[in-house]
Amino acid sequence: MSDRASPLVVAVDGPAASGKGTISRRIAGRFQLAYLDTGLLYRAVGAKMLEAGLPLNDQEAAARMARGLEQPDFHRQDLRLPATARAASIIAQIPQVRQALLEYQRWFARNPLGGMRGAVLDGRDIGTVICPDATVKLFITASPEERARRRCAELAQGGNPADYATVLSDVIARDKRDRERASAPLRQADDAHLLDTTNLAIDEAVAKAAEILEPYLR
Repeated sequence: MSDRASPLVVAVDGPAASGKGTISRRIAGRFQLAYLDTGLLYRAVGAKMLEAGLPLNDQEAAARMARGLEQPDFHRQDLRLPATARAASIIAQIPQVRQALLEYQRWFARNPLGGMRGAVLDGRDIGTVICPDATVKLFITASPEERARRRCAELAQGGNPADYATVLSDVIARDKRDRERASAPLRQADDAHLLDTTNLAIDEAVAKAAEILEPYLR
């Protein structure tokens, strides 16, 4: 399919800590595609709202922050903190924020960086809203308990140890917000391939994802 006029687009959706970020990055490298972690866009807005001391439900302020994002905002040291993740989940429910970030994501998909033949975008509404006509879609998931364990391990590795029960509660609450929000809720696209990583090591999960994608990305 390398002779397609339009760039190849891989849409990867799923809940937090399902492994979709790591899988997406590795898939992008394997198939020589550009990569965008769309969650960073929302985390950057959340971080800026927290830094400014603004209420996370201030829709006008959040939309203004979204429209004013710059490249350095995606490299902040606080983007992976639990407080930033919670803030991102809250502001992601604001339609004005989603609209402000939607066009950038679609532009990225249409214009892969470095002249690459396509792009991998991971998030929660890529296959349903951002790129509904993507070349191929994956929905990556895992049990809440396993995702909480992974998040705790990630935080500990970064020097920010967290209580498992608290992280599990946050994971379940975030899932609920993401699935029940009025604007672009998290759900598996009808034509997406499901990949459950609960009992898979990351190398196994990447191999299974590559096996699914290979026929589309030859």
